Amino acid sequence: MFLADAIVNKVFEVKPGIHKIVINFPGLPLKSEPGQFVNVRVSETHYPLLRRPFSICDSEKDTISLLFNLMGEGTRMLAHLKEGDKINLLGPLGNGFRINNSVKKHIFVAGGMGVAPFPFLKRKLDGKISTFLGGRSSKEIIELGLPNTEIATDDGSLGFKGNVIELMESRLSPDDLNAAVIYGCGPTAMLRALKKFSIKNDAVCQVSTECAMACGFGICQGCPTESTEGGYKLVCKDGPVFDVREIVL
Repeated sequence: MFLADAIVNKVFEVKPGIHKIVINFPGLPLKSEPGQFVNVRVSETHYPLLRRPFSICDSEKDTISLLFNLMGEGTRMLAHLKEGDKINLLGPLGNGFRINNSVKKHIFVAGGMGVAPFPFLKRKLDGKISTFLGGRSSKEIIELGLPNTEIATDDGSLGFKGNVIELMESRLSPDDLNAAVIYGCGPTAMLRALKKFSIKNDAVCQVSTECAMACGFGICQGCPTESTEGGYKLVCKDGPVFDVREIVL
């Protein structure tokens, strides 16, 4: 984990309301894993007071990229940063996806902004990757060049008409799920349905969860999620990635 000032390489709009920021850490090789996140101080003042957590979208050598949507004042500040501006980051934080390259098939399942960690994960995997993206409409679909992408929208404005779990059910056979790993990230309702699908099909599934948090490393205890074994786990410290059978969704 590091606390460091970095340099903004570029900020650009991926699609209306969705931005990507590319950040350089000159001379600081990054040791991050897919599924981890960073806590970003979005301005050099005390406003906004709290850092903002963002999943690492991609990472290579001394560069990372983050994907974000315009939700409030903090993300608007990020969107207005320019090349050469300084930005302070804390990270990488949390536990990411567990990589098992003895598996020959990998299945990405993302709802809306849940696509964010998958470009980085793609770099680390061997074997065939299939990608399923879902959203309420085409406006919520974010395509980032992931392999073998199929799309579902609730209103049918793009791709399959229905939700992303229904799309998976229509495309994947038991043979497809045999010796495969499913990786999910998206709204809780989607992850809950993905958990049901995975248990029904006896499939291995890891999910990246999201929760409001402050410190990002377990001190404030502000991001609990219920454990299936009783008690609670912290999204920032024990997660954000969990085996889907570990937590109550």
